[in-house]
Amino acid sequence: MLSNISGFPELLPNKQIVFDYIVKIIKQQFELYGFTPLDTPAVERRSTLLSKGNDNEIYGIHRIAETQGSKDKDLALRFDLTVPLARYVAQHYGKLIFPYKRYHIAPVWRGERPQSGRYRQFYQCDIDIIGNIELPLIYDVEVLSIAHNIFHAIGIKNFVTKINNRKILTGLIKTLCTDEEMLLPIMRTIDKVEKITKNELYVELLSHGLNEQSIKTLEDFITQKKENKEWIKYLKNMQYNQKEFKDGVLELEILIKDLEKFLTSAEINKHIQIDPTIARGLNYYTGTIYETKLTDYPELGSICGGGRYKNLVTNFIDRQLPGVGLSIGISRLIPKLIEANIITAETETTASTLVTTQDQNFILNYIEISQTLRNHDINTETYFAQKQLSSQLKYAGKKGFKFVIIANKDELKNKHVIVRSLKTGEQHSLSIAEVINFIKNN
Repeated sequence: MLSNISGFPELLPNKQIVFDYIVKIIKQQFELYGFTPLDTPAVERRSTLLSKGNDNEIYGIHRIAETQGSKDKDLALRFDLTVPLARYVAQHYGKLIFPYKRYHIAPVWRGERPQSGRYRQFYQCDIDIIGNIELPLIYDVEVLSIAHNIFHAIGIKNFVTKINNRKILTGLIKTLCTDEEMLLPIMRTIDKVEKITKNELYVELLSHGLNEQSIKTLEDFITQKKENKEWIKYLKNMQYNQKEFKDGVLELEILIKDLEKFLTSAEINKHIQIDPTIARGLNYYTGTIYETKLTDYPELGSICGGGRYKNLVTNFIDRQLPGVGLSIGISRLIPKLIEANIITAETETTASTLVTTQDQNFILNYIEISQTLRNHDINTETYFAQKQLSSQLKYAGKKGFKFVIIANKDELKNKHVIVRSLKTGEQHSLSIAEVINFIKNN
């Protein structure tokens, strides 16, 4: 029995159409804010990927590397779109205009065990804004508002984006632990606090070198439940003189205030929440961080995440290029949206109209009708097989066309056709010009 490789999904036509439709919406939102498209090779040098990545996520590519005469002996598939961006910006630094705003929608590959909602190959939708030496904090707010607008454009109503600032956690941990090598392990433990028990949290933090008093302080901090304004007040009153901590609190306060320039108070209160447990496991984040989850499907985990980084390209060139970005995991998101009927996958065609063919002697007329409709931006398929009209209508119903065009010899001579709505069953005898108006208005 034939099957595709586990963890490498492929979609049937109806779901692929929905997938492409969602991608189109996302592209439109990105371009509304002036982001330009980018595509980089699927394959990168392993040394490039390891500059920011984890070795166990990487798929090695040996056939290309072993090609006779190849200079690159150690290649791998990209595991995200951010590391290739860093290489791209470093390589083309002198030709780019900053701030450089790009979007990239493409597959990535990870060497992990496939399971529900997690794949070895999946699509990411990324945007990033890269500054030269500096990048104002308000860009963090713009990126956050873009994510909010995308989910609304798709039709998602129940979602929450949790935000934090990496400097707050970093500053707090540094006051509790003198071993800076434990900073990232502690951060990763905090990032999964919702997935582990209180005892598991205690054991992990203890193994990272924290004493019982420090663990209690950290637990008290990350288990607080407050509204956004209450969080800001609480953080500002915390008695920590650590500069990094204070800078993080100030940046978070500014971000919350600036959000009101992009979103309404009602939207912020419903969809944006400060959460000090958000850490984002990747070590290149240095400031604002955020994650979005579907309220009704918490088991799906984060379907969008991102944040600010101080210098993404430091491993490639000696330039200070701060940035901020986000990534939407559409390969996990779209199947859940279909399952929840937030979006439908009822059609298996990208055309709205099917032109049927009743008389093969008039095939040129049917083609002319189809071409005329296409010239007026109406996606149209022509049915060429010699089958009964009933079979053609059955085909139209199965594929999900909205309209069918029916015309016999006499109707074609009178330059009229019958247009039928498959949704309502309503049909009219119209001229082609009238058909165009009817389809466009219905």
